[in-house]
Amino acid sequence: MTGQGQARVAGTRVRLFPQYPDQPTVPLISVTLSTPAGSLRPGPADDRLYVVEAIGKRWPYGPLRLPGGELRAMQPPWQGDIRTPACPDPAGHLDHLTPGTRAFAQAHVYGCVRFTLDQWERYLGGPLAWHFAEDYDRLEISILPSLDNATAGYGFLEVGEWPTEAGPPSSFCLNFDVLAHEVGHLILYSLVGLPDLERTPDDYYGFHESAADLVAMLATLHLEPLVEELLAGSRGNLYSYNELNRFAELSGSEQLRLASNQRRMADFAHGWHKEHALSQPLTGALFDILVDVFHEELLAERLIDPALEDLVDQVQHEPAAAELLQALFDQAYGRDPAALKAALLAARDWLGLALVAVWQELRAEDLTYGEIGARLLAFDRMTNGGRYGRLIRNNLAWRQIGLIPVGPRLTPPDERSHVHSVRTGQPVAVPSLGRRLSYRDRWRRAHGS
Repeated sequence: MTGQGQARVAGTRVRLFPQYPDQPTVPLISVTLSTPAGSLRPGPADDRLYVVEAIGKRWPYGPLRLPGGELRAMQPPWQGDIRTPACPDPAGHLDHLTPGTRAFAQAHVYGCVRFTLDQWERYLGGPLAWHFAEDYDRLEISILPSLDNATAGYGFLEVGEWPTEAGPPSSFCLNFDVLAHEVGHLILYSLVGLPDLERTPDDYYGFHESAADLVAMLATLHLEPLVEELLAGSRGNLYSYNELNRFAELSGSEQLRLASNQRRMADFAHGWHKEHALSQPLTGALFDILVDVFHEELLAERLIDPALEDLVDQVQHEPAAAELLQALFDQAYGRDPAALKAALLAARDWLGLALVAVWQELRAEDLTYGEIGARLLAFDRMTNGGRYGRLIRNNLAWRQIGLIPVGPRLTPPDERSHVHSVRTGQPVAVPSLGRRLSYRDRWRRAHGS
């Protein structure tokens, strides 16, 4: 708290696109970051993270096999030339920059990462201790357009572009969902730990993608104009197709996955191929829990009646009920839109606090979906007297979480895998190279593979 006579320093303002701006009608939202105005350095850069757009950087961070077979490891920090960095205005803010410029893209990627980190540190109750803190005191956000991905690893978050069929490539610098998702991976590496190649259970693969999706989804729910637009469009019916249950949005017609899905553990009992697919039963269960907690808040405030909540459960079996359900939500929203917004934000914060509490109790080497469910129920009992226990159990049971285990991986991991990739590499000194190898490549060398 500030002392008597001391003025609180305002945060830094920046403008963000809440959705990828593939249409000219996508609005910019002004947000205020926790970074004190006037403390930013060119980049932008602060005491936790900084942005660089390298000149002459040919490869992304990670292991690099040279033509002669020698293995080099590209690791931050970038020490070469960089493009002119974005600078704050004289008052210390970033909201003066013009969309379409390099400086705006640099400020935008910084703002998305810092904003997401701000919201989740609020749930944590303090600063996140980076999992790479032993080697780096700050996260390097590296802009590398030649990379067709966005990846977060040991000391870096590297941002490229995604080719689309409809037109020019989508710059991940302007994609809030993707950037927040990658921040999610960094949070999980710090709270749950890095995986062990020999001991990591299959559940860990899907868990990481699911949790990163949820980090992005709840961060999105802190963009208040987007929340208002979401409720105005859905009228509170969050199972309708809307921006909340879309992740990694690349354009109006392309997306990677949906939070509201019908996947169950039986779909993966005999094995699985992709981490993103494996994540869907867990993401779906937690999304359903969020919506049910929202409904409980609405019931408690008498904004809806039990008949409406019962109808929600019928829609997936009786699609004809969808029209009636929407009409009832239309009525509830028309009576008191501000109250529906307050209920949604309360559900958001309950789930954010619950997830942080659960994640802090997990360990990478023995993590299972069933344990996640059990710890979520324990959090509800400890903090809420078990108020949401029934709805949590029902959603876990419908998804068969804790009832059917994950089957074996059926195909080798590809370059987008999080566990078998540069993202989980922990560098070690290699004097002859003056660079570092990831612990995965070090392990391979030690075992002759």
